Amino acid sequence: FTVGSDPVRFGLVQSLSHPGGNATGITLFSSTLTSKRMELLRDVAPNATTIALLTNPENQNVEVDVNAAQEAAQALGRKVIVVRARGVSEFDAAFEMIEQRRIGAVLVASDPMFLGQRNNLVALAASHKIPVMYWAREFATAGGLISYGTSITWMYREAGIYTGRILKGAKPANLPILQPTKFDFVVNLRTAKALGIVIPQSLLLRADEVIQ
Repeated sequence: FTVGSDPVRFGLVQSLSHPGGNATGITLFSSTLTSKRMELLRDVAPNATTIALLTNPENQNVEVDVNAAQEAAQALGRKVIVVRARGVSEFDAAFEMIEQRRIGAVLVASDPMFLGQRNNLVALAASHKIPVMYWAREFATAGGLISYGTSITWMYREAGIYTGRILKGAKPANLPILQPTKFDFVVNLRTAKALGIVIPQSLLLRADEVIQ
């Protein structure tokens, strides 16, 4: 499996080092990176005192994501407002509410539906002229302003390797859950320019990738 949350918490495996049973895979543990994403978003949008957390209420990990975002925001003197969208049909209403409430920036929670609809999310962020932090590089390469996390390509590649090992006879119970060890901060300068945002030089120096 490939998940963005804690597989132990949701009963998928017994432990990360010894999964047990017939399942193993890769986890992004995305909510543990929320504080870092919130810090980077603050540095890009310092005047945004209220941050919208865009979530999919159908995601089992949503409560963990909300709690992590609220704790991170409080530590930075920010406030979080949870905005929900179950699918692309609810994106327009979500961004309209964000604009009406004059929310300064958006943090997108980890969810495969958002990844699949990243082009729509990026387009709405551009049309509403709001800075958004995403959780995977693929959003930034699609035109998103900034992202912090691992590459989804890495996750699927590792899942493929594990699948091959299992097909050759390895037991899932003995294959530890893999977690990413490298996280990339990606800045899309083209999008920043379109939004009228000046990315501090200090942030550009910290970026792993800058899209011109």
